[in-house]
Amino acid sequence: MKTVLITGCSSGYGLETARYFHSQGWNVVATMRTPRDISIRASERLRVLPLDVTNPASITQALAASGPIDVLVNNAGIGLFGAFEVTPMATIREVFETNTFGVMAMTQAVLPAFRARKAGVVVNVTSSATLAPMPLVAVYTSSKVAVEGFTASLAHELQDFNVRVKLVEPGYAPTTRFASNGGARMEGLIPEAYAGFAQGVFEQFANQAATTKESDVAEAVWRAANDTSGQLRFPAGADAVALAMRG
Repeated sequence: MKTVLITGCSSGYGLETARYFHSQGWNVVATMRTPRDISIRASERLRVLPLDVTNPASITQALAASGPIDVLVNNAGIGLFGAFEVTPMATIREVFETNTFGVMAMTQAVLPAFRARKAGVVVNVTSSATLAPMPLVAVYTSSKVAVEGFTASLAHELQDFNVRVKLVEPGYAPTTRFASNGGARMEGLIPEAYAGFAQGVFEQFANQAATTKESDVAEAVWRAANDTSGQLRFPAGADAVALAMRG
């Protein structure tokens, strides 16, 4: 029986992905900064562990507690929406610490075991913002584009060791906690000069016909984790698929 470790399982994509893998009979290690009940039927195949992907000691402890894993899903991330002009550099670094460096740190931590076994999969969850330019998410987008470049390069680097590295690119998911998870870091990031422009962007999102559900992402992660075709990118959600097809 295979084991998957998923980061960022407190809500949204991570929680739904944990549920999906569990329903498929896998052992699931669901991680989050502050462990809580994640509403999956109690099972010996489910463990919930604390993990802060920005903390090296936390990463070491989580991987020691999880034991050997077959798949790592790097899903943990924080959102940011606002005008780049007024975004503090401290906030930019905070976004990169989780969205980019956290992915790298987790990946680096599991690679020795994957390489030694000549088996393992890393699935990195990014965003459809990498597929087409979107306004007012310059910092968030750049943190995810960095992961895309990292993943594409690493896939070649690990090929000889039979370690696969994949990307899942979710679209716009209005039912997730993207905005609320941004919390205080988003306050004041739409100054008056940008207010009219931002209002138009908000209206465009509100009227978007094709969107992404958490289940779309969970199913795309599942496909990526089990794919042996060499496919790198897995857009998730009708809007993401449409953007990917546009090239």
